[in-house]
Amino acid sequence: MKPSPAGARAYWRAHLRLLGVLLAIWFFCSFGLGILLADWLDQFRLFGFKLGFWFSQQGSIYCFVLLIFYYVYAANRLDRRHGVDEDADPAITDTPEQ
Repeated sequence: MKPSPAGARAYWRAHLRLLGVLLAIWFFCSFGLGILLADWLDQFRLFGFKLGFWFSQQGSIYCFVLLIFYYVYAANRLDRRHGVDEDADPAITDTPEQ
């Protein structure tokens, strides 16, 4: 079943909103906490390292990986909500028929 043009527009608007929010969180974690606020965060310690140093070296990477997992979960949920998930039409398969 093909979604209507209004439904497709709503789907992409929601998908772009999700991407925008996740990119903003990633920007805040990597640039904000890892660079701009690193000196202030250095007054705290995590695993024996200054927190600003930890965020610039490790924390932003961990945050990015967690955001990837959340994106997969949220995008699949969004696909199901708008009826464009891969399991919606059993006639569509990934492998060619033989």
